[in-house]
Amino acid sequence: MSVSEKEARYVADLARLQLTEQEVSSLAKDMNNILGYMDLLNELDTTNVEPLEHVIELTSRFRPDKAESPLSHDDALKNAPDADTDYFRVPKVIE
Repeated sequence: MSVSEKEARYVADLARLQLTEQEVSSLAKDMNNILGYMDLLNELDTTNVEPLEHVIELTSRFRPDKAESPLSHDDALKNAPDADTDYFRVPKVIE
C-alpha cells in the first residue's frame, strides 16, 4: 500500500493542519516509510509471543481503601472563597 500526496493532504486536512506542498510531500514520504516498516513487522512470526500492555513491567501502588469520616459542614465551607451560611457561592454559568 502506498500513500499518495492527495491522501496525505486529506489526512492533514482531517488533522486541521495547513501544510505547504513541500510538507505534504514529506508527510507522504514519512507515511510510506511507516507503512513499509509495518509490512516488515508483518513478516515476523509472532504466534508464540504474548501481547504486551507496556514494554516495561509496571506495578500499581494502591493505598488501602478505608472509610473515613466526612468533612463537617463548617470545615467544608471554611476555605470557600465565597460562601453563604449553608452553600458555596459560585458565579452564574447558565443564562
